[in-house]
Amino acid sequence: MIVFIKEVKDNLVSNIIPFWENLRDNQYGGYYGFYDFDLKLHKEATKGVILNSRILWFFTNAYTTLGSEECLNHAKHAYEFLKNSCLDREYGGVYWSMTYDGKPEDTTKHTYNQAFAIYALSSYYGAAKDPESLKLAYDLFELIETKCKDSIGYLEAFDRTFEPVDNEKLSENGLMASKTMNTLLHVFEAYTELYRVDKQDKVGNCLRWMMDQFADVLYNPERKILEVFFDENMKTLSDLNSYGHDIEASWLIDRGCEVLGDEAYTAKMRKVTNALREHILEEGFDGTSLNNECFKGEVDTTKIWWVEAEAVLGFINGYQIDNSKNEYIDAAAKIWDFIKNYMIDKRSGSEWFYDLNKNGEPESRKEIVGPWKCPYHNGRMCFEVIKRNVDW
Repeated sequence: MIVFIKEVKDNLVSNIIPFWENLRDNQYGGYYGFYDFDLKLHKEATKGVILNSRILWFFTNAYTTLGSEECLNHAKHAYEFLKNSCLDREYGGVYWSMTYDGKPEDTTKHTYNQAFAIYALSSYYGAAKDPESLKLAYDLFELIETKCKDSIGYLEAFDRTFEPVDNEKLSENGLMASKTMNTLLHVFEAYTELYRVDKQDKVGNCLRWMMDQFADVLYNPERKILEVFFDENMKTLSDLNSYGHDIEASWLIDRGCEVLGDEAYTAKMRKVTNALREHILEEGFDGTSLNNECFKGEVDTTKIWWVEAEAVLGFINGYQIDNSKNEYIDAAAKIWDFIKNYMIDKRSGSEWFYDLNKNGEPESRKEIVGPWKCPYHNGRMCFEVIKRNVDW
């Protein structure tokens, strides 16, 4: 385990942090939005707000994990861009994306995007103790609760003035979903962090409401999965098992229970998270790494950077809950071996590949940095491995 922690920390310090430091845009603010497979930086590419929020979260947590003042400086740089450029001061909320020089490009307001801004702002407040960042987080919290929610779930896609539009950005597989497990999970994640840094009952009550949603609506007890895509009435739309989202949900829900400290909900949700872990190990893990998903009975064996990172963390979390589950720690160790041998791009000036085929080859040639390719999943895996210090 000591070797594992050292390898993970070395990758964080020597690879991930320096790579993202080099993406800093000192002219227009924030961080550059696109770095292609051939390691070419596109300085005039769109700057996704989700990407910038995740970078803010990443550098903030690099600071709290490692004590690096330089990382806090990078976090402040991301915070200033989010605060000064990405927030819509007229209608509220954060935009979907900005031009390279910080002007609104795609003015869609998406609940998922608001949630990541809350997640980042809450972490930043916890580290920097900047009261303005906490106020901005609560402004977005109130916006989600008043404009993006009905009696049975979180609505997702809106135009700039919060009129509903098609949810193209979070739908896939030929579906148009009104509500998704993905967005609910990341609202839950954001509210967990907000509650961690400032324990207000209104946030805690929202966490309880979402846990009821996970356990009573999204969770399919026969299949031991979380359903993914829903219509406006929370009726499932597809036969899809997202292995990455389920293993990520297993530990994020456990984290929410830990932060909330409600024994009744911990007991209720542990039945769900235990079942998710067991199912993913049995069906999603191929002995070396985690497959992506199963759609209508067909397994997608693509290996995606964030799925592998979340799998390491999810299985470590499961082992910490029950250290008789040696199969979880064995799986985490094997997935880390796959990551370090294949997923980490060995080319100078790169980070992790976006995805690989089942043979460990990056045949898709997807970007190294983009609107979704970020340091949040792999960075978080590193932070958690360091902080949890699991022994085996």
